[in-house]
Amino acid sequence: MGGNKAVAYKGPGVVEVIDIDHPTFELKDGPGVNPANVGRKVPHGAILRTVATNICGSDQHMVRGRTTAPTDLVLGHEITGEVVEVGPGVEFIAVGDLVSVPFNIACGRCRNCKERKTGICLNVNPDRPGSAYGYVDMGGWVGGQAEYVLVPYADWNLLKFPDKDQAMEKILDLAMLSDIFPTGFHGAVTAGVGVGSTVYVAGAGPVGLAAATSALLLGASAVIVADMNADRLAQAKSFGCETVDLTKGGPVEQIEQILGVPEVDCGIDAVGFEAKGHGEGASEAPATVLNDLMDLTAAGGALGIPGLYVTGDPGGIDEAAKKGALSLSLGTGWAKSLSFTTGQCPVMKYNRELMMAILHDRVHIAANVNATAITLADAPRGYAEFDKGAAQKYVLNPNGYLDAA
Repeated sequence: MGGNKAVAYKGPGVVEVIDIDHPTFELKDGPGVNPANVGRKVPHGAILRTVATNICGSDQHMVRGRTTAPTDLVLGHEITGEVVEVGPGVEFIAVGDLVSVPFNIACGRCRNCKERKTGICLNVNPDRPGSAYGYVDMGGWVGGQAEYVLVPYADWNLLKFPDKDQAMEKILDLAMLSDIFPTGFHGAVTAGVGVGSTVYVAGAGPVGLAAATSALLLGASAVIVADMNADRLAQAKSFGCETVDLTKGGPVEQIEQILGVPEVDCGIDAVGFEAKGHGEGASEAPATVLNDLMDLTAAGGALGIPGLYVTGDPGGIDEAAKKGALSLSLGTGWAKSLSFTTGQCPVMKYNRELMMAILHDRVHIAANVNATAITLADAPRGYAEFDKGAAQKYVLNPNGYLDAA
């Protein structure tokens, strides 16, 4: 096999396209690989030629230097690909299949996987439950912002598209199945969204827009999206959301102006640990969104929290924040009997159903998040523009599959 170009983290604010080894059916030593995983055989794996691999806000946290990610870590956990080789232990996935890769790496064998908790698989990461491609402290599985990538437990992890030609016609939509669409949907489901619900989504980045899309798909009567970025708020308005501009102050008063009451049925945090306060030029205040949600969600309601929170943040505003310890008004949540759901979305719980919604034109997620294809060589530009708040979801096109898209 030949080489393999990939996007790597080179230090705070810097990514580069580098040459790495072509994947084999063995996990080798490298940046971020847990020593216990070095030499791990992957006869159950498949090697994919990457069709689409997206830049995610979670990647951006690492690139900003807000995690303990090591230099030269190959990035990318949102992967769609074509199978070019399978290991001897693969039975049902075949060369030529076009597939979506859940960002969670799961074995399909442990107790959690059998209970559909694939975000916290017990067998793929020696550090802690749960794993992902190209992510800090996630076991060291090589990221998918590359020309080729190895996927372990292929029969279990891969979602095969039923018709390749139909899939390629909708490939930008289907590329969102690896993470942000199921993640946004998980946020909406765990917030209790249903027919007639009123919903507040904090954050108009791609995950927030995916959560808003999901809330509408689930039958919400009103979806209110909040952000400080005018372009991203305009993107939310483009598919029927109401908006709250947090540069003008807190959300409660603005929600009351929209709904007539200062509360919603369901709250979703699509911001995470780099949250800011309210008002023009507000500084970082990482507990803001969670405290806002407890204030504005009706008693007995629920909070879906797909926004990322970490246990190690070198750029935290104080010593507590550097360890992921935030000043939460938990008493408010307790007094209002609010429920909370945190953690990685178990993608496999939702991705097939969302695939069918895409294939049958029930939802147009690529348009809603403004999916934009760029070359692998353009990845540094994509990261820089996304970091500046571009109202786009950048989709890397390493092998030319997306040229027609």
